[in-house]
Amino acid sequence: MRAVIQRVKKTTLSVDGERVAAIEGGLAVYLGVAPDDGEKNAQAMAKKIAQLRIFEDGQGKMNLSVRDVGGAVLLISQFTLFGDCTHGNRPSFIGAARPEHAQPLYEQTAALLRGLGVPVQTGVFGADMKIEQFNDGPVTILYEC
Repeated sequence: MRAVIQRVKKTTLSVDGERVAAIEGGLAVYLGVAPDDGEKNAQAMAKKIAQLRIFEDGQGKMNLSVRDVGGAVLLISQFTLFGDCTHGNRPSFIGAARPEHAQPLYEQTAALLRGLGVPVQTGVFGADMKIEQFNDGPVTILYEC
C-alpha cells in the first residue's frame, strides 16, 4: 500500500456535482493498493495514519496525532499512486491492484481507522472525484507498507 498523507484545514469531495464527503481539520489520505497487499498492509496503514504525529503541540513542534487534535480523515482511493512513468511519458498502472482486490482493502483500512477512534469519511471507489483541499503547513508525508 502507498499513501500520500496531507495535513489539512478542510477537504471536500464531490462526485457528479454532489458533495459526498467533507472534513474540517485532519488528514486527507490518498491510498493506493498493490496486487500483493493484504490485511496486514491495511492494519499497518491504519495504525500509521492514526498515530502519525504531524500536528503541532503547544510549543509548535509536530508532536500530536490526528486523534490527539480531534481531527478526521478523508480517505480517498487512488490507483494512480502506482503509476510508473520511467519508460516514456504515458504512465503504466500495472503496479496497481485490480478493483476487486483493492476496494475491499480500501474499505478495510477505513474500518480499521474507525476502530482506532478516528472519524473517517471516504470517497467513492472508482469514481471521478473532484476534491477541494485547503492544506495546512503544507505537510505532506509519503508512506508505504
